[in-house]
Amino acid sequence: MHHRQGLVGGSDQSVRTMKISMISIDVPRPASLGLTVVTVLTSVALTACGGGGDGSSTTNSSGTSSGTSTTGVLCDYSSSVFNSSPSVNATATASWSCTTTTRALQANGLPDHAVGTFPNPGNPNTIAAQNIKLSFTASPLWTSTATSRGGPAGFTGVILNGVYIDPNTAGTCDNAGLRCDLAQGTGPWNIEALGGAFNFGTDSNNAHVQPGGIYHYHGVPEGFVTKLNKGQAMTLVGWAADGFPIYARYGYTVATDATSAVKVMRGSYRLKSTPDANRPATSLYPMGTFRQDYEYVEGYGDLDECNGRTGVTPEFPKGVYHYYATDTYPYLQRCVKGKL
Repeated sequence: MHHRQGLVGGSDQSVRTMKISMISIDVPRPASLGLTVVTVLTSVALTACGGGGDGSSTTNSSGTSSGTSTTGVLCDYSSSVFNSSPSVNATATASWSCTTTTRALQANGLPDHAVGTFPNPGNPNTIAAQNIKLSFTASPLWTSTATSRGGPAGFTGVILNGVYIDPNTAGTCDNAGLRCDLAQGTGPWNIEALGGAFNFGTDSNNAHVQPGGIYHYHGVPEGFVTKLNKGQAMTLVGWAADGFPIYARYGYTVATDATSAVKVMRGSYRLKSTPDANRPATSLYPMGTFRQDYEYVEGYGDLDECNGRTGVTPEFPKGVYHYYATDTYPYLQRCVKGKL
């Protein structure tokens, strides 16, 4: 049985400091324009996640594959750890189980590793225990359809410790860049939490807190990866909503060869060479600030548009479709390839 219990000490104080505070700021434009930009924070309703999921799907011509049973993998993983970080100060619990057809999780959503300080100047929310009960297929079926997830479209995935992944945000800017709302924005330009231009209050785990106290990851869950202590090796860290596994950072150089060297995986997105029409000025918001600044280029990196690929892994020596948490955009998958 994979059972972890113990105590997490201290607090991760390395909250990311980005260029622009979220609270009522004025950023000067060039003097010839004499304009200012206002960034709005509604502290009660800050929802810096899930803004991109609309359930939309795209399909390629690859068809479908047969289902893959995952019932032999980490079905008995459980953890009960007291987290003494000042922003948690409670026991984090997560318990997984499987039947022949489903994988289930019961958890309280508290992180089992050191975290940053919450609330903080970029995030006004306090971490609170949740009542998480999830169930999804234990025999995921890969399809040619990429279905966007997050926010209203449903959860994207969850780490073994019971903490959600949710890489998108609800923050937006208008075309002129004069109004940027990090909570329930209505502008056409979707702000990236890890884009660097805005302070979403993320800690060194690439995580922060939603209203209601939900701590969640926007990128590689660094504290949890460190806790697993696998080093430079393929490391299964969670499960996606479609039932396929999620690995952190490292994969085999040759997807089908477990004897090949391990390397850092790269997403296949890159910054566009030219900003989109009507985008706010790059002099104010550099490329990478908005989701629309990136484009998927097949073969540019190691992974597909959902940050996944098919190949062998330590847990699936015959091969399986799987996702990656990466240091490069999109950091965590924004869509799933499995049948939902």
